Amino acid sequence: MSSTALLQAYRASLLHFHADPAFHEHAHAWHEDGLLIVADGKIVAAGDYARLRASLSPDTVVHDYSGKIIMPGFIDTHVHFPQTDMIASPAPGLLPWLETYTFPTERQFSDPLHARQVADFFLDELLRCGTTTAMVYCTVHPESVDAFFSASEERQLRMVAGKVMMDRNCPEFLRDTAESGARETEDLIKRWHKRGRALYAITPRFAPTSTEAQLQLAGELARAYPDTYLQTHVSENEDECAWVKSLFPNSRSYLDVYDRYGMLRPRAMFGHCIWLDARDRQRMAETQSAAAVCPTSNLFLGSGLFDFDAADTAGVPLGLATDVGGGTSFSMLQTMNEAYKVARMKGSYLPALRMFYMATLGAARSMQLEGTIGNFAAGAEADFIVLDPRATPLLARRTRRCNGLEELLFALALLGDDRSVAATFAAGRRVHQRDVVE
Repeated sequence: MSSTALLQAYRASLLHFHADPAFHEHAHAWHEDGLLIVADGKIVAAGDYARLRASLSPDTVVHDYSGKIIMPGFIDTHVHFPQTDMIASPAPGLLPWLETYTFPTERQFSDPLHARQVADFFLDELLRCGTTTAMVYCTVHPESVDAFFSASEERQLRMVAGKVMMDRNCPEFLRDTAESGARETEDLIKRWHKRGRALYAITPRFAPTSTEAQLQLAGELARAYPDTYLQTHVSENEDECAWVKSLFPNSRSYLDVYDRYGMLRPRAMFGHCIWLDARDRQRMAETQSAAAVCPTSNLFLGSGLFDFDAADTAGVPLGLATDVGGGTSFSMLQTMNEAYKVARMKGSYLPALRMFYMATLGAARSMQLEGTIGNFAAGAEADFIVLDPRATPLLARRTRRCNGLEELLFALALLGDDRSVAATFAAGRRVHQRDVVE
């Protein structure tokens, strides 16, 4: 290998995916005693320690995480950084929750200092939980976007984010106009999209808070900048769906509102997708629009249960998401825990391998980022985490009795949380290490 002086090597069990376990029998790579080799923030090789160790020069330091699992960093496909401080706020449903907690909290983000303080905490919390990439909603204020991307740039993180656009059915203090929202969004695209590891997402909050004029302009921006992302909410709550029907009576469905404005396309991520019908799912598959599955917030707000079988039958791209602050944990392991239960309540079953796939390569694929993040393919960005199967006394006791990889991963998904993340690396740099108290 060239430039051996720049190589970093990590020994542990290695896990990553090259296909969806729901559709392929041999979808993952597992190396019980593995070696991950990194250089200049990129993956050089991943495989068996015995095979790869001989390729390193004698002076290469091998960081030994034996007994732990190295895998790609988690990818959260739908989360609200301004809602960090209002997580776990009680309300009888989505719409009153927005009015009582969300909108007043987001008002503060016109202050750049406040926005930066929250962004710093939010990103550190993601890294502590092993999340190295997220699709992030900021507020209506451009200052919130600048604060977020400045904080993520300092940490050299691969992040997607955007300014919320909403010009009706919200407090005056959070309202833009169709024209100002589009203008500010375009300015932010030019300032941040593809700057370092930043990627921009055009972000109409959801159909009820945007006029048809604003949705039209958002669709035009999506066509003018096809390599940007687009993110919004759809079919989260039955009351919300009824509201959309009253506001857009000529649309066939909630999703069809967005479709009419050209907002279904690759790199479009739709949060929730609970109350879709078969035609909606078909359109998402046809356009390669993705669904962000948000089990903890859907349970917390009583919104409904995501139908994994229907989405898989249609071929909808899927990624898991915490949806903080409706979601109740930053941890993707805790999100898997709830996703498993949601699937069971809908009569389907999510194996642990599938859940870990959806939190890594599946999410990367849904974001059109395969080859950049999500697995250990040579040349991919070196975002990875170290999971500790013995992080807590209960985990240690349970995992000692595991028979095989599926059982081990299932225990981590159902019993794990931020304590299970021993270290987090972004672009080959360690950006979090768990403090171990003896």
